[in-house]
Amino acid sequence: MKRAIIIFLLGISLVTQAQEKDHINTFLNNWHKAAAEANADIFFGSIANEGIYIGTDATERWDKESFWAFSKPYFDRGKAWNFKPYDRQLHFSEDGKIAWFSELLDTWMGVCRGSGVLRKSEGSWQILQYHLSVTVPNDDIHKFIELINKEK
Repeated sequence: MKRAIIIFLLGISLVTQAQEKDHINTFLNNWHKAAAEANADIFFGSIANEGIYIGTDATERWDKESFWAFSKPYFDRGKAWNFKPYDRQLHFSEDGKIAWFSELLDTWMGVCRGSGVLRKSEGSWQILQYHLSVTVPNDDIHKFIELINKEK
């Protein structure tokens, strides 16, 4: 009997986690879509008040308010940026209230990687941190280093 209960509870847990993955995938896809459509309400509403956005430049570590100030001109022109996510990997804390992920993005910069941390609060997911990075193929890393060193 105990074994049946454990198997039943494990099954419910796996179904719940699969549902949460679907919710998060939809949430993140809508967040990226909001940027492409310059929907600031959805885009910034998806970021927690204490959320952090880390961009590709070493100076780009913004809290929500400063990221809004930087991004506002892009949203005002009717199109911010259009990143198309794929190959997203999701993981959950034991209590299911924290999730972290990585994803590849098709962007104007080529393939980028996004990674982040989400928190579920009052039944909704919010972005605590998002980190955007440009990917560099291993075969091109020396050329990349030379380019960066020219800037110093």
